[in-house]
Amino acid sequence: MQSLESEQRGGATELLTAFGTVRATTERLVQSLTPDDCMVQSMPDASPIKWHLAHTSWFFEQFVLGPQGVPPFDSTYAALFNSYYVGAGTRHPRARRGDLSRPPLANVMDYRQHVTDAVIKLLPNADAHALALVRLGLEHEQQHQELILTDLKHHFFSQPLTPVYRAPAAHFETTSPSPMQYVRFGSGLHEIGHAGGGFGFDNELPRHRVWLEPFQMADRLVTETEYLAFMHDGGYAQAALWLSDGWAVREAGDWQAPLYWRQADDGGWKIFTLGGWRAPLPGVPVCHVSHYEADAYARWAGARLPTEAEWEYAAASSKQCAPGALLESDAFHPTPAAPATGLRQMLGDCWQWTASAYLPYPGYRVPEGTVGEYNGKFMSGQMVLKGASCATPRSHARISYRNFFPPGARWQFSGIRLARD
Repeated sequence: MQSLESEQRGGATELLTAFGTVRATTERLVQSLTPDDCMVQSMPDASPIKWHLAHTSWFFEQFVLGPQGVPPFDSTYAALFNSYYVGAGTRHPRARRGDLSRPPLANVMDYRQHVTDAVIKLLPNADAHALALVRLGLEHEQQHQELILTDLKHHFFSQPLTPVYRAPAAHFETTSPSPMQYVRFGSGLHEIGHAGGGFGFDNELPRHRVWLEPFQMADRLVTETEYLAFMHDGGYAQAALWLSDGWAVREAGDWQAPLYWRQADDGGWKIFTLGGWRAPLPGVPVCHVSHYEADAYARWAGARLPTEAEWEYAAASSKQCAPGALLESDAFHPTPAAPATGLRQMLGDCWQWTASAYLPYPGYRVPEGTVGEYNGKFMSGQMVLKGASCATPRSHARISYRNFFPPGARWQFSGIRLARD
């Protein structure tokens, strides 16, 4: 968020519409799932779908309804569905969320409806501070919409039957993409960070100046078959291409390919998607790679990863910037770059690893209160990703957004854009 009281954006009427849309979108994403699907936790980093449905409601109850005197739906839910807010009290262990067979999914959906009704009732008379917290809650829920899909994908991949979530609405071309081109940018003093005029998380602030040396940015993302060339050239066996920590992680996990790639019976590779298995395609961006893999690929390709400042300046200053697939496309996987000139896929298809550690901007201040635990306390041991993915809602994507994950994380829709000096 920006300063809490600054975020009103048309007041309660606009927020009421957005609230209804976001809550309905979350429920649409899970409507085809069974109660059993919604309970499984396939790894400690992922959470059960049922937990996401409850936690996004807990957030509104904790930060919006509770301070307004609205009694909790069930007082035992506070500890079950608190994520990492120490100031909010006891928390159920993250790695044990899959143990929560109770409350059952039906009760969680009743909880969601209770919270939805209570927020709708509150909004017409809410003050600026409460409206800002509702807006924050919506942005928080949109983050969890993406996590619902990425956590579900890991769960389905972990099942022997590898079920299909939903057939993609997008058609995946089998033709080769145009050769990768580089767009040049000159040196200079530029501003990055949230510029106002809408919602921004606290970690996007304050807007500040950065000096950039001349650089070049690839006009599109690295594709599956381009990455396959790296694999065939022994990219996973050449320690000289890898950061030391990355090589240790690769060895410990016996990585030979991106997450969700498996060797096919014919000796080739097949890729698991939310729409089922398929072979690598020449125009589709590679995804589910870690920062370590992205960095090794860039070194192999004679390039590097962009800094977050380079990425943001390039995206903000480019006149032609054809977007990629976002959640509303129902593609559920990155799609080939559109035929256009200039930078493409800056927002959509894949989150893009940068060379920048996730650190506070100069002059950053943590918001007061428990809600201040949202971003700032994670500014250690994480790398910044820019852009958005095929699972990011359109209204949630913006150039100043700073996503962040540990460098070994692979279960998000994370891909590669190259840069050069």
